[in-house]
Amino acid sequence: MNDLAARRAELEGRLAVLDQRLRALDAELDSHQSKDWEELATEREGDEVLEKLGQSGEAEMARIRAALVRMDRGDYGICVQCGAKITEKRLDLLPYTPFCRRCAT
Repeated sequence: MNDLAARRAELEGRLAVLDQRLRALDAELDSHQSKDWEELATEREGDEVLEKLGQSGEAEMARIRAALVRMDRGDYGICVQCGAKITEKRLDLLPYTPFCRRCAT
């Protein structure tokens, strides 16, 4: 398996994990049906946390999908801003990053 295939598998695996987590978060948000006001207030506080987690997960999924598109186009690992090669070390840490270290700062 070449390095790009390994990166694709890693990204697709992460995408599947995030999708599963988001489905679980949605199910949890839909399950709250308490009629007690105190319980509803507590559930609502928890829902806000779950919603933020969901938003964060959706944002990461979008970045992963964009990286997969770059792979399909053949420009994965190339900075979208300056055109420089993104280092393997950076891609190891952030496999979906569209920016080299210099352009990311």
